[in-house]
Amino acid sequence: MMNYFLTIKYDGTNYAGWQIQNNAITVQQTVANAVKILTKKEINLIGSGRTDAGVHSLGQVANFRIDEKLDLHKFQHSMNALLPNDISIAEMREVEESFHARFDARSRSYLYLISRLKSPFYYKYSHYYPRISKIDFKTLNKISSALLGEHDFTSFSKKNSEPEDKRCTVNEIHWREGKEISIFHIKANRFLHGMVRTVVGTILFAAENGHDEKYILNVLDKKNREAADESVPAKGLFLFKVRY
Repeated sequence: MMNYFLTIKYDGTNYAGWQIQNNAITVQQTVANAVKILTKKEINLIGSGRTDAGVHSLGQVANFRIDEKLDLHKFQHSMNALLPNDISIAEMREVEESFHARFDARSRSYLYLISRLKSPFYYKYSHYYPRISKIDFKTLNKISSALLGEHDFTSFSKKNSEPEDKRCTVNEIHWREGKEISIFHIKANRFLHGMVRTVVGTILFAAENGHDEKYILNVLDKKNREAADESVPAKGLFLFKVRY
């Protein structure tokens, strides 16, 4: 049995997220359908994790197993010819049969883009938030540092969201100020449903209202989604890298 590794880039605007759903167009289903057209076989496309509706990817990783030796260069080219313009296979290679895109991942990182200027060219891929020009980025980074390490992120995940274990370990978290686009970066061993967008929204709220890192720690301690603040829109979020 051959096992193939894919790095997938996509614009999530027109999709109901990564994971296959009934009566909805998803990235996973679209890519799996392209493989089926080329191989004439049903495959189980395993992703490194879910991205929500409207979320983009610069480096989603997936794998599928098939009892067929593929010409990688030709197959990747054919996949990209079949796929719509908002999905591309950036890399394809053969890996060990035991490799699992989700369970073998050691960390995942996300970027969130915030624009301070209204622009038709940034609209689809960033959150227009002019008030960010009044926020001190040293303050944003200081507040964010409270999330480093292992914590229960129940307060930052959607209500009744699986799994039961909501502990995540954040390895890196920082903000970078730009003239037009500012970037939030977070890296962790795992993420919960809706976690990154709620983290961004809560940190922005804290900074705007004169709170410090104690505010974030208090939100964590409450283990209640209502303790956190409003999440930011999906369109500014990108799955950046998955490391193994």
